[in-house]
Amino acid sequence: MRAKGISYDTGFVYNGAIGHKRFDTEVVKRELRIIRDDLHCTAVRVMGGDPERIELAAAHAADLGLEVWFSPYPLELTADEMLPLFADCAERAERLRLRGAEVVFVAGAELSLMNKGFLPGDGIDERIASLRVPHGARERIGEAGTRVNDFLARAVAVVRERFGGKVTYASVPLERVDWTLFDIMSVDLYRSAEIADRFADGVGNLVAQGKPVAITEFGSAGYRGAGDRGALGLEIVEYDGTRAPVRLKGEYARDETGQATYLRELLEVFETGGVDSTFVFTFALHDHPHRPDGDPREDLDLASYGVVKVYEDRFGTTYPDMPWEPKAAFAALADYYREH
Repeated sequence: MRAKGISYDTGFVYNGAIGHKRFDTEVVKRELRIIRDDLHCTAVRVMGGDPERIELAAAHAADLGLEVWFSPYPLELTADEMLPLFADCAERAERLRLRGAEVVFVAGAELSLMNKGFLPGDGIDERIASLRVPHGARERIGEAGTRVNDFLARAVAVVRERFGGKVTYASVPLERVDWTLFDIMSVDLYRSAEIADRFADGVGNLVAQGKPVAITEFGSAGYRGAGDRGALGLEIVEYDGTRAPVRLKGEYARDETGQATYLRELLEVFETGGVDSTFVFTFALHDHPHRPDGDPREDLDLASYGVVKVYEDRFGTTYPDMPWEPKAAFAALADYYREH
């Protein structure tokens, strides 16, 4: 693989409120250095909803020599609300590129699921539910694909007016993206039990289309059986009305080895299949902290896709200056990227 990466959360914006409350410049610098030196990444997908934070983290990544995938990630916005966000971010990404950094612009992610106007429903849960209703599902998917492509044509025009580097979009397969708009085909791709027998063939089919292929998201939560759920690992979490996690819906067994195995197996599939770039989801999920000492249902890290478990009230032991501890997936990823 050419680019060996991971995603890095700078804080998602949901209904005006930004996540990652402890976002700190010095911690960002330290974590990105760990991503380069200890995880052996050559690229990082810098995600979030605040352009200033994305630019700050992206600049630090570029200073470390990492390839930067500048990735604004809108949530619950309309098409008209997303375009100014992309315009702002494209200008910031171009400033970084003109400094000599390797920058790819990612024009949003999973728009049909994460934003308004593409699928029926208020919020991601209702949109996903609309896909599970057999009657009319094919028509809804077709209409969503048309709406996504119509929007992406507008968005790419806005981005390319301001940004001179490569442009892509982090898609989900149901969207049937018109890839002639883009320089790289990017897919958020998780293996679940339902598609495990044909997963590798699907990767091969993507690569066979001729453009470089990036897997912009893949990974597993850290409880037993999470790998079988693929992208739906967070469904075990109960959220409040602001999408803040409250507790798990039941008691689950920790399985860090399973998470690590899942990552390693998918990396092998992607490399064998000829994928150009991979971005593990994710370095840390800051709003899903590890709470080992209380009610097991409050240990939100079990549902986290992060390769580190985040603490609320202490530092780790492996990195005594960081408020987290690596999981088994951290070591598995570091070993794979170092050896390949």
